[in-house]
Amino acid sequence: MATLGNPKETIEVLNKYHFNFQKKYGQNFLIDTRVLDKIVKAAEVTKDDLVVEIGPGIGTLTQYLCEAAREVVAVEIDKNLIPILEDTLSAYDNVTILNEDILKVDLNRLVQERNAGKPVKVVANLPYYITTPIIMGLFEAHVPVENITVMVQKEVADRMQAGPGGKDYGALSLAVQYYAKPYIAANVPPNCFMPRPNVGSAVIRLTLHDEKPVVIKDENLLFKLIRASFNQRRKTLANGLNNNEEIKLSKELITEAITELNLSPSIRGEALTLSDFAALSNLIYEKQELMNYVEKM
Repeated sequence: MATLGNPKETIEVLNKYHFNFQKKYGQNFLIDTRVLDKIVKAAEVTKDDLVVEIGPGIGTLTQYLCEAAREVVAVEIDKNLIPILEDTLSAYDNVTILNEDILKVDLNRLVQERNAGKPVKVVANLPYYITTPIIMGLFEAHVPVENITVMVQKEVADRMQAGPGGKDYGALSLAVQYYAKPYIAANVPPNCFMPRPNVGSAVIRLTLHDEKPVVIKDENLLFKLIRASFNQRRKTLANGLNNNEEIKLSKELITEAITELNLSPSIRGEALTLSDFAALSNLIYEKQELMNYVEKM
């Protein structure tokens, strides 16, 4: 069995199976053993862990995970890669390959069945176009996860850990930081992949909070406010919220809430911290509840 992680072995496997890269799946395979070591180290994988790997490709990172973990479940959408994975992972009896779309897998059930409901670790070298839906899907489904260690576009990693005021700060920063603590473990240049992507990458670990950093009365409302605030970055917060069809709040109520929090009526969304958004969301929720109560009387 070939130990993968370098260009020579990767090319041999691809040639053996006449594999063609699928642009629709955004496939870029890692060919640098130092980066592979960094991913496993960043994920803090131990022999007690069940690891869910998303997008194993030809099994390069999977081999490293199988060495480090108790068990690995590798979820691969491309059916053309399944025979390759069965070959490259044939030496390991602690791996299960699923030919599935990760967005359709019931991960809560998988964790229950394979890990008795205890938190798992998620590791992935993700296609860049689907990074955010996958990560947010894991958060929003409340899958028991200890940490998520992913290879993402460098720009996306910067956005995930950005703080208020900068150009990288936005809805993704707030969503990620609400659920987890982000830490960039490594920057990865394009020449570490085959084929080479056009952009730099980064390995980022998201360690899920035991307790959320803010207390929220309505999570749905919080994220509606966050999205609306960044949809039109150049507008003030009040105008951004007022112009948003998803929010359906009067400008008067919005301005009142902003003022009550001792924020300037001309403040922009990018200046607010997660705590500010939480306070605004809870205040608007209370005002809505009061209005509904008065209307029913």
